[in-house]
Amino acid sequence: MDFLTLAQKRYTTKKYNADEKLSEDLINKLKSILQLSPSSINSQPWHFTFVSNPEIKEELANASYFNAPKVLDSSYTVVFSAIDDLDKFEKQIEANLPEGAVGYYKQFIKPLPEHEIKAWLQHQVYLSLGYFLSACASLGIDSTPMEGIEKDKYRQILKLEDYQPLFAVAIGKRDANDANQPELKPKSRLLVDQIITEL
Repeated sequence: MDFLTLAQKRYTTKKYNADEKLSEDLINKLKSILQLSPSSINSQPWHFTFVSNPEIKEELANASYFNAPKVLDSSYTVVFSAIDDLDKFEKQIEANLPEGAVGYYKQFIKPLPEHEIKAWLQHQVYLSLGYFLSACASLGIDSTPMEGIEKDKYRQILKLEDYQPLFAVAIGKRDANDANQPELKPKSRLLVDQIITEL
């Protein structure tokens, strides 16, 4: 299936089939794809937590506002977090990146105020989200990106010391009666001419 067709068929799943679980093979493919996510200067300032444990999912659901049913019924909830310790991040890139990439960070990013540096790091994690959602579509996995979570509670539940959760993605197989399916509820998007300018 070509990518345009995948984009037309992919949608944000609202209701999951709790009885249908994703295979270990599919999950391993997703993990490998996430490892290959692009980021500025190959900074990779992220951590991904795959949660299928029912007890932990219950705790996360209680910190997920109206997204609780998706957390509970999906096969996995994947939590995307950005590194929150700037010293640890600098040591990481010094150990893993070429001199030019480290130099870029130290010259252009490090002099910024701390909140701007952390925003730059978080932007990289959002790049991985687009990559992940596309990967799910290519593998026939339904997905729901969720910013409606209590981030600090997620951090406590998952015992993330140096990383701050930003959002989560429920993944699994849709319920056949999910009313948000494109076949039942056509996608609503601005026209191409409204969002794209060609010069």
